[in-house]
Amino acid sequence: MSSTSHALCPSLRTRLFNPFPNRLIAPAPIYQHRSKCELNRRGFAFKGIVASGVSVMGSSLITEPVQGVERLPFKPEGYNFWTWRGHRIHYVVQGEGSPVVLIHGFGASAFHWRYNIPELAKKYKVYAIDLLGFGWSDKAIIEYDTLVWRDQLVDFLKEIVKEPAVLVGNSLGGFTALVAATGLPEQVVGVALLNSAGQFGNANSKTDESEETVLQKFIVKPLKEIIQRVVLGFLFWQSKQPARIESVLKSVYINPSNVDDYLVESISRPAADPNAGEVYYRLMTRFMMNQSKYTLDSVLSELSCPLLLVWGDLDPWVGPAKANRIKEFYTKTSLVNLQAGHCPHDEVPELVNRALLDWLSSLSSEASPQSL
Repeated sequence: MSSTSHALCPSLRTRLFNPFPNRLIAPAPIYQHRSKCELNRRGFAFKGIVASGVSVMGSSLITEPVQGVERLPFKPEGYNFWTWRGHRIHYVVQGEGSPVVLIHGFGASAFHWRYNIPELAKKYKVYAIDLLGFGWSDKAIIEYDTLVWRDQLVDFLKEIVKEPAVLVGNSLGGFTALVAATGLPEQVVGVALLNSAGQFGNANSKTDESEETVLQKFIVKPLKEIIQRVVLGFLFWQSKQPARIESVLKSVYINPSNVDDYLVESISRPAADPNAGEVYYRLMTRFMMNQSKYTLDSVLSELSCPLLLVWGDLDPWVGPAKANRIKEFYTKTSLVNLQAGHCPHDEVPELVNRALLDWLSSLSSEASPQSL
């Protein structure tokens, strides 16, 4: 859910997938190089499908949790629900103390923080929310936009959390956390990004403001939508095959041992929603490919709180150069590098938990009692 142009091939690069002094390096197995364009084609199709929640049957993956790391119990019915603008929003809450809010990436849910919630909840009050259109939250038929999720998160902080909090986001959730932090600075005391989405602006790019012609409006545009629906419909069908889902997950988990039944079910269960296909189409055509007006530099320019980057350096979509550029751009940044893929919090949760707890502890010692 990049600032380094080599991370994605030009034809598939989008505005979306572009997510301290201390450095932490964890060992990881060497993985075989594969075409990044091939990975991205599969990844985009898979992520769009996952966002809609497609059915996965007959999984034979392992179900044992990570040894020595407590795991959030999986509840098919979900945990807690909050009504926002007429939509049911799912969230998990555990622990007591200063609040920490976890925001999942594109296609995931609160359950993707399964190995982080129990550990962080030993010292903090931890919330994990499902963004609208994902997970156990409603699959609303709306025009999806970064500002929709920003407003959802801001209102969640105001109505549910109700006190200053730290935001932690992976991929799309990372960029959502950044935008929310600038929209409610008095209630966000820190932001942590794990392989965050978002892209730096291109000063040389020009927006085409030309007026739409009659031909474009009545022939080209409708024809383009028909073709998109046919192509995306095929990708929807193809990507929901269990073997493809497992394969794409393993392509972004450098150590695939955590690609298990729990993870697959947390992705596939929202499939029953009748709006899943339309949400998928809207996310892929109207959100994923229209992100030029939201850039990392514009958002970071408005940020005021401390920032932590926990980065899986072996991510095939978002490489370490992006983390380095964020750190250079925003001076209040700390960086932790891990030998992991796009979802380090689920691949190497013990290392991510340690990095988050160390940073949260440093925030607590620096902040006033009223802040954290």
